[in-house]
Amino acid sequence: MSQARLRTVIAMNRQVADKLIDEDTRARLVAVSDTDPDLVVDDFTTPAARRALADADVLFTGWGCPPVDEQVLRDAPRLRAVVHVAGSVKHHVTDACWRRGIAVSSAAAANALPVAEYTVAAVLMSNKRVPAIADRFRRSRVWLDWQAEFPWLGNYRLRVGVVGASKIGRRVIELLRPFDLDVVVADPYLAASEAKSLGVALTSLDDLVSTSHVVSLHAPELPETKHLMDARRLALMPTGATLINTSRGSLVDTGALITELRDGRLHAVLDVTDPDVLPTDSPLFTTPNLVLTPHIAGSLGNELSRMTALALDELGRLARGVPLAHQVAREVLDRSA
Repeated sequence: MSQARLRTVIAMNRQVADKLIDEDTRARLVAVSDTDPDLVVDDFTTPAARRALADADVLFTGWGCPPVDEQVLRDAPRLRAVVHVAGSVKHHVTDACWRRGIAVSSAAAANALPVAEYTVAAVLMSNKRVPAIADRFRRSRVWLDWQAEFPWLGNYRLRVGVVGASKIGRRVIELLRPFDLDVVVADPYLAASEAKSLGVALTSLDDLVSTSHVVSLHAPELPETKHLMDARRLALMPTGATLINTSRGSLVDTGALITELRDGRLHAVLDVTDPDVLPTDSPLFTTPNLVLTPHIAGSLGNELSRMTALALDELGRLARGVPLAHQVAREVLDRSA
C-alpha cells in the first residue's frame, strides 16, 4: 500500500454508525485518512455515494453495508481495501472484490472476546447448576439438599467439549485454561498437533458429545452444519449435560432439543435460535432447563468500542503502508462464519 493519505468512505447502516462511531472514532478517522464522518453510505447507487466512491481508497464497513459488487467496483476504481468493523464479511464482500485483489480486514477477533466471555460464564454457571437451582429455589422457597438434587454440582474436573476451533472457540479454550476442567475440541479442519498447541485434546464430535458435561457450539453456519446437534447427537449427551449455543440457531434441531429439555434429561443455554427472532408463542419461552437470551453474546454497548479500535488500527496500518494484522483470507471463508 502507498503511504499517500487515504480517502475513506464509511459504508454501513446509519443506526449502526451512530453506535459504532463516537466522537473519538470520528477524530481518529479524520486523523488517519481523508474521511467525511458525516457521510454514511447505506446505498451505493445514490449520487452522493457514487461521488464518494470515485475517489475512495478504503471502505470502512459495518453491519448493513450493501454488497460490494462489480458495479460498485466500477464506480470505485481506486478502491484497495475493505476494513470491516464487525465479524463476518460474507454479506458484503463479493467474489468481485477477491478478483480485484481488494485487501479485506475484519474485527472478528475483537468480537470473539465477548462471545467467549459469555460462553465461559455459561459453562461455570451451568456446572454449578446456578440457573436450575435459582429457578427451583424461586418457585419452591424451600431449602433442599442441592447436592443430592444435582449430583454434578461444581466445576472440578468436569469435561467441556468445544465444537469448532474458530476464533471464538479458541478464545473459549484460552479463557477456560485457569479452571480445573478437562477441555476437548472437535473440528474436522484442526490437526492434532495444533490442538496440542492449544492445550486440549482433539476428538471426534460423537466422542465429544457422549463424554462432555458441557457441549459448547462454535462452528460456522454451513450446509453441512445444519442440525449438527440433531436428535441422535442430543441423545448421545449424558443425562444432566448442558448444551450451549452462541453460534447459529440452525446448528441445533430445536424440536429435538425441546423434547430433551422437557423430559428433564438435558439443560441448555441458547443465545441464538432458529429463527433468530422467535415468534411470541415459541415453546422455547416456556421450556424448562433452558436459559434463553436474545443474541446478546456478541459485542454490544461499550464492547463495540473494542471493534472500532481494532478497525481503526487496521486503517492506520494501511495508511502507513504496513501489512494488515487481521486480514481475511478468501480460502477460509467457505469454512468460517
